[in-house]
Amino acid sequence: MFEDTPAPFPPHILLTPGPTPIHPRAQRALLREMLGHMDPEVFALNREIQADLRVMYGTGPQTLTALLAGTGSLGMEAGFANLVERGDDVLICVNGAFGQRMAEMAARYGAKVRLATAPLGEPIDPADVAARLSGARLVAVVHGETSTGVLNPLPEIAEAVRGSGALLAVDAVTTAGMEPFHMEDWGVDYAYTGAQKCLSAPPGLAPVAISDRALARHAARRTPTPLWYCDFEGLRDYWDRHSYHHTVPVNLHYAFHAALRAALEEGLQARQARVRDLGQAVLAALTPLGFTPYVADPAARLPTVLALRLPPGFDDAGVRQALRERGISVTGGLGPTAGLIWRLGLMGEAARPAPYRALMLALEDLLGERGLVARFEEALGVAA
Repeated sequence: MFEDTPAPFPPHILLTPGPTPIHPRAQRALLREMLGHMDPEVFALNREIQADLRVMYGTGPQTLTALLAGTGSLGMEAGFANLVERGDDVLICVNGAFGQRMAEMAARYGAKVRLATAPLGEPIDPADVAARLSGARLVAVVHGETSTGVLNPLPEIAEAVRGSGALLAVDAVTTAGMEPFHMEDWGVDYAYTGAQKCLSAPPGLAPVAISDRALARHAARRTPTPLWYCDFEGLRDYWDRHSYHHTVPVNLHYAFHAALRAALEEGLQARQARVRDLGQAVLAALTPLGFTPYVADPAARLPTVLALRLPPGFDDAGVRQALRERGISVTGGLGPTAGLIWRLGLMGEAARPAPYRALMLALEDLLGERGLVARFEEALGVAA
């Protein structure tokens, strides 16, 4: 027999670079009664989401904002599908796995891809971007490279692109919603993130913002957008004209609305300060064990994904498995950095003292080290 009220799942602490723990208000919103995706109440909710996204992204009051029914990778692909045609010259900034994914996607849509690169752990050089701009119709960059914990200098890259005639597409997956983002002032034409990252909503939605310049480029296409599902005109049909395009995940909209509103009520600058203070405290606690920042330049460290080089002889897989058995998930390196670094998520509801205090307590026990919790709390007190 099935029980009407199942036993609660054991608690688990997510300290990964995504997904993040669901915000309590988003969790409650998932319990709302289902409505049809064409219901007037859902359209009213969507209008509020659009307005809040304009605040989060720092856009103009009429900029098209929407939610794609997929994760952040769909946001990435939708940009190339709509803004790239076969033979277009596209410049991609690559200094990690997600910049490389951009290059692969652009190539699949027929672009002539050129790269502006930097070594793993180092930021893209805006001067290198400027030197390679000639002929580019689109420049794409990952603001926060999740795979290495690098914060690329987006304002300076945007300044280099400004006036070139190229559109600028930005992966804001680990920045938007936790750090101030100034799409209009910087001159960004297309930006996307994932609901499950800085906003602590459930996975399954990719919030996007599309400039008028990008919409004009799309309208001038020689061929139809090859990805029907996320065609910009289809998005406008549903989000602005309230006509049917496809069935959206209404319950995820409920949860996303609640999480985004909570973030804006806290304030993006307050969230930025919260994550920086917590990151400094985590680093202060772990440095005596031999953990060191993977990114040498402090200005290039991504606040929301703390990448730490592991101490010599550290049992990466063994310790992470032992933590997992205690209900704590941390993430190791990706690709070339596997076994070399940990990537600790400091986004949304993960960027709170309590889950990291639990990590320090567990590491004290597993490693036979004392003082982690005390150093963490002391540094957090000084930072606060």
